[in-house]
Amino acid sequence: MRRPGPLLTLLLLAGPLACATGPAVRPTLSSGVTPVAEAPRPAREASALRVMTFNIQSGLRGLEQVAGVIRAEGPDVVALQEVDVGSTRARGEDQVERLSALTGLKYRAHFGTTKLYGGSYGIALLSRHPLASLAQYPLPTPRGAEPRTLAHAVLDVDGREVSVYATHLIRRPFNGAARIRQSVFIANLLAKDARPRLLMGDLNDDPDSRPVRLLRRQLQDVAKVTHSGGSGTYPLPLFLPTLRIDYVMACGAFTPVASRVLRVGVSDHYPLVADLRLKPVAPAAATAASAP
Repeated sequence: MRRPGPLLTLLLLAGPLACATGPAVRPTLSSGVTPVAEAPRPAREASALRVMTFNIQSGLRGLEQVAGVIRAEGPDVVALQEVDVGSTRARGEDQVERLSALTGLKYRAHFGTTKLYGGSYGIALLSRHPLASLAQYPLPTPRGAEPRTLAHAVLDVDGREVSVYATHLIRRPFNGAARIRQSVFIANLLAKDARPRLLMGDLNDDPDSRPVRLLRRQLQDVAKVTHSGGSGTYPLPLFLPTLRIDYVMACGAFTPVASRVLRVGVSDHYPLVADLRLKPVAPAAATAASAP
């Protein structure tokens, strides 16, 4: 993919890729089970897992449309970025709870990073599988920049523990060094976790960037492995190529089966869907699970 010139890229991305900013707050966490009808699980093998990562742009183009895209794909786990809870922008709505109700993915968690428009703003997880435990880790961020976080949930997938990590790295441009520090933090934390591990989210960098290459030392870039890596997830205007900055990354406990970018106009990002197969437990590893 031919990349635009540096000056043109900076001029075009400084505005569109800038995330909302606000005063830093202590990381907050909420989770629960929405009392709605659970969506039936599509016919898949017991070891199969379908996941999605989606930057929803605070649902500005319609939360129902976002939910429709998710529901049509039937994922087991969804990582969401740019999610509002209780803000005036969201008209006081808990977007995580609302999406849970609309999609039938009844297990949910919200990981707030900052206060914005009178509410909590951050990332979230929706899951078909129970969330056995939850944790949140603030990422190293330059002073005055929007806080960033790494979310961690341990899922009970048919009786087996699977670690799902979700994040949204600092915006581009100009922050390459900060994204490297954030990637190093994430890589070090994941290396201490012996469970099958997934990392999903908006990494705000291209597949050959140093932050992404650091993470690839222990994780597979599923889009690259399944040969859909040429499909961008952030459309640019006019003649410029679409950027790939949203990722599903999996450790060696998973076999990547397929992935695809959904070219839908319900956000300023396209969602990425990946199908994975969880490998059988090796005898020596059956007793080695540990938490970070």
